[in-house]
This record gives sequence, structure tokens and C-alpha cells, in this order.
Amino acid sequence: MRLKACFGITILLTGLLFIQKWKADSANSQINFTVKGPFGTVHGKFTGLKADLKFDPKDPGNSSISASIDAKTVSTGIALRNRDLRKKEEWLDTDKYPLITFYSKKIEKKGNEYTATGDLTLKGQTRSVEIRFTFTGKGSSGVFKGKFTINRQDFHIGKEGGSVGSTITINLNIPVKK
Repeated sequence: MRLKACFGITILLTGLLFIQKWKADSANSQINFTVKGPFGTVHGKFTGLKADLKFDPKDPGNSSISASIDAKTVSTGIALRNRDLRKKEEWLDTDKYPLITFYSKKIEKKGNEYTATGDLTLKGQTRSVEIRFTFTGKGSSGVFKGKFTINRQDFHIGKEGGSVGSTITINLNIPVKK
């Protein structure tokens, strides 16, 4: 949108002024992961999501996502495994690395879904990742659903090789409100 200001100067207003801000429903958000373990697939989850979501499905190029989760909330349903994941340097060492963060650099629409490209920081290591997601919105509420994979060795999680798979799959289901 262009506005004429005094003395004939034209002011260009960008879409940033109209980007919709969404508030994540942290209590009902699901951040789940799977990884091949020595005795089958290990399923786990994180809670404690905090997010700043500026998203307009009609203008993804001017949208942005920044999010963090409390690494200490990792839960696999097995207390001993949870303790090891939290306390051991080899795994998440959550006392030293308490947050897992993501900051988008670019959001694009591809077909019926979106791709957020950005920096994921986990255990002190930052890597570029692409999160493919969908957004379903109605009125003042909506849901982001996404999925991506990471190589655990890129983030110094666990020992190289061994009985734990190298690929971790993360699934996201984030309900939001305006």
C-alpha cells in the first residue's frame, strides 16, 4: 500500500504491518520425537513451548516463527532413560543446555504446505533446518502441524554409531489463538 505524505513523498507500507500474531496454546501443544533404539523405536515428547508466531497464510514471506522449549521436559515414559537424557553430557545435558530454540529465516508456500527454513539450536549446536508444515485456521484459532528430521550427530547427541539410530524425527502439533 502506498500513501502520499507531505511534499509529494510517497511512503510504502509493507505487509509487516498486517501480519497476524498467534499465541501458541502451550498446554495442548505436542512436540513429539521418534528415534530407532536398541530394542525398537523410542517415542518421546517435550513440553514447555514458548513461541512468537507472526504468520499470514496469504503472505508467508513476511511471516516469522521463533520458538523455544525447555529441554528438561524431555519424556520417554521411562524414568531411567529420562534421567540419562537430562543429566548425561553424551545426551542432552539439560543443566548446561536448558533450551532448544528455533528461529525462522524464511517461510515459503509450496503447494498445500509451507516450509520454514531457519536455525535450530540444540545442545549448543546451531544448524539450518527446514520444517514442513500446514496451517489450518478458522476465525481466531488455528493449528500448525509440522514434521522434520535431524541427524543427532550434528547436535552431538549420543555417541557416533552404536545402537541408537542417527535420524530423529520431530512431529509438531501446535494449536494457536489470536
